[in-house]
Amino acid sequence: MNKRIKLIFLLLILTLNFSCFEKKSTAKETNKLESATTSKTDTLKFTSGIRAIFQDSKGNYWLGSHNEGVSFYNGKSFEYFTTNEGLSDNQIRSIQEDKNGKIWFGTAKGVSVYDKGKFTNYTTITNEPVFDWNKTNGDLWFYASAEDGINRFDGMNMNYLIFPKPKIPSPDKSYGVTGISKDKDGKVWIATYSALFNYDGKMINVLDNKNLKLKDDEVLHIRSVLADSKGRLWIGNNGIGVLLKKGDSITHFSKEQGKLIPMDEFKANAQSKQFVKNTVLQAVFAIMEDSQGNIWFGDRDSGAWKYDGKTLTNYSIDRKLNSQMIWCIYEDQNKNLLFGMAEGGVYKFNGKSFDKWH
Repeated sequence: MNKRIKLIFLLLILTLNFSCFEKKSTAKETNKLESATTSKTDTLKFTSGIRAIFQDSKGNYWLGSHNEGVSFYNGKSFEYFTTNEGLSDNQIRSIQEDKNGKIWFGTAKGVSVYDKGKFTNYTTITNEPVFDWNKTNGDLWFYASAEDGINRFDGMNMNYLIFPKPKIPSPDKSYGVTGISKDKDGKVWIATYSALFNYDGKMINVLDNKNLKLKDDEVLHIRSVLADSKGRLWIGNNGIGVLLKKGDSITHFSKEQGKLIPMDEFKANAQSKQFVKNTVLQAVFAIMEDSQGNIWFGDRDSGAWKYDGKTLTNYSIDRKLNSQMIWCIYEDQNKNLLFGMAEGGVYKFNGKSFDKWH
């Protein structure tokens, strides 16, 4: 009898211990999900600017803001993730998906990866900076918080790669990454404020003011880069507009199109915010190529521009906005062109004008 009581008592203890363990584990996940899902809206609530737009393989949208974290849109409602839910920082600069369906965020303070409801962060350089840029297939590239290199995830490790400095360094020594683009040959083009770096898997080359054949008063301040399907390279600057590289040839696209004003006038207008509508393509923060081969530019002051190979057309996004500044341009799986604005909204191009997206 005593043995039976002891056995029952032992089983009861084991059951209680197992139940407590399960609840503790579940509670950890549930709390994570509850804190993430309590903030939901029917429309996008961001006001600080949309810096990245991405549609994943399941059709869901991820929107990265300037300082409010990430929003997830499943077609019904918007859900929000911030540092409270595990992000390394609330400023999101890029979003991409790996072959396993994990969503990666390049932030102002490192890289965050979202998988099965949890975030894993790469916020510090865990090893010494790498000077040997050995390339592997499937590398993921990210903006780095430091000013002289870039983060690359090779499938196992996050490496911080150091840029080789130009022979004549920029006076402000500013080599923070502002854009990344892969060309049709697999080369990676990395834009920084003061130079453009090209990596072909073996060597890394530097393009600066001298290589790009700029005049003394034409100073690089790169904010965007695009390697298009035709093998051309588009370089967007804040100040000298768009440069176009075709092979070894460099042309000043904005100047050729008559969409550039002298730098002293540009700086004065920037301070007074007196830009005339449709005048300049001079402060280009976003460049993308759509599925039809059109090149789109997002300007800080003059809205959206489309170049179809012959004609350059300007579009005002929404006259009610205080700013026409475009942070990013993205084409989704349904061929919709989405424009992320500095004021926090997303607009969709309907073929002639723009409609507010959700």
